Amino acid sequence: MITGMTTVPEPGPDHAALTIDARPELTGGRRIGVLLSHGFTGSPVSIRPWGEALGALGHGVAVPRLPGHGTTWQDLNTHRFDDWYGEVARTFDRLCLDHDAVVVGGLSMGGALALKLAEDHPDRVSGLVLVNPAVSTQRLDVKLLPVLKHVVPSFPGIANDIKKPGVLEGGYTRTPLKAIHSFMQAWPTLRADLPKVTCPVLLFRSTDDHVVDEGSRRLILDGISSSDVEDVTLHESFHVATLDNDAPAIFARTAEFVGRVTAD
Repeated sequence: MITGMTTVPEPGPDHAALTIDARPELTGGRRIGVLLSHGFTGSPVSIRPWGEALGALGHGVAVPRLPGHGTTWQDLNTHRFDDWYGEVARTFDRLCLDHDAVVVGGLSMGGALALKLAEDHPDRVSGLVLVNPAVSTQRLDVKLLPVLKHVVPSFPGIANDIKKPGVLEGGYTRTPLKAIHSFMQAWPTLRADLPKVTCPVLLFRSTDDHVVDEGSRRLILDGISSSDVEDVTLHESFHVATLDNDAPAIFARTAEFVGRVTAD
């Protein structure tokens, strides 16, 4: 037996990545791909119903499991922003190879990752869908993260901010500080590159979000160069809106958006 090593458990089936093959016979003969990314400390659980709803319409759907997610928060603390972006970028490249058009989207940090894809590949992203995306925060304790991450490994968790009773997203009960600081260190570049976003954008924002404050929405809408922008307010959901009361509306509006921006 080898000592001194940490064993990371395999993710359970609920946390597994989701892949749905395109059915072009349902989408006018074209193969339409949709990449969706979950948020920080979450897993594909939080957006699986969103992906399944789009897959039922014939879209090819990919929901990757970001490194360090769906295992343990200690595992997540060994990963950084480049790891998570690398995973969505590889998934995006695969979708582009097999589909005529690709729309990208995500929840919270997943929205930030999708945003970066749209910044880096304006010629290949046909549309961008964001649900409570995070690119800033007004929390004062964030300024202490560079020091705190070396003193304590984690803060209380941010998962399960859901208004609908009895619904859980299965996220971690702790927020690993080295990992979250890595995400926040990526924000200045993400914000500086917002003018590179030229594709159509559909943005959903919950009025009562206990994880991501209003500042991110305003920064994104003010910074992007897109002329085709839909700004949708969600009144009956908290942060994890893709599992909350407004989920059916998100699914329907996304389906309409994907169909419109990928039309031949």
